[in-house]
Amino acid sequence: MSQSIDYGNLMHRAMRGLIREVLESVRDEGLPGQHHFFITFDTMHPDVEIADWLSDRYPDEMTIVIQHWFDNLEVTSEGFSITLNFGDSPEPLYIPYDSIRTFVDPSVEFGLRFETQEEDDDEEDDEEAPMEEMAEDDGEAEKPKEAEVVSLDRFRK
Repeated sequence: MSQSIDYGNLMHRAMRGLIREVLESVRDEGLPGQHHFFITFDTMHPDVEIADWLSDRYPDEMTIVIQHWFDNLEVTSEGFSITLNFGDSPEPLYIPYDSIRTFVDPSVEFGLRFETQEEDDDEEDDEEAPMEEMAEDDGEAEKPKEAEVVSLDRFRK
């Protein structure tokens, strides 16, 4: 029996479950209102499936935008697959939940950030770093944008 409760892993599992539920809803009903997502993931994760030219271009991490156009959204217990447009070139992607580093819905100022122990040491003072090199799903491959990573404390009463 463990000497302590691993709240960090329990929280990460719950947050990944939230992402899964949101994506299932989008799969079934589409994106409501102005909702859209910036999802940054680790392109080196062993289960990520992206085109070679995308992994060459984004050798560490990549941010996708799910907004205007997407197709073939499939959601499983381990991850999701989706087809997005990169410069008028539709590309299928598979993104496991454990590869996700950030999930942001700027329309409602909501964001989740997943940090590993190694990142905690390196990024202690860099909690609200802007996301760079966003891949748009509306036909433009790169358009830098910023999104605020929101602390869950903001929503507590």
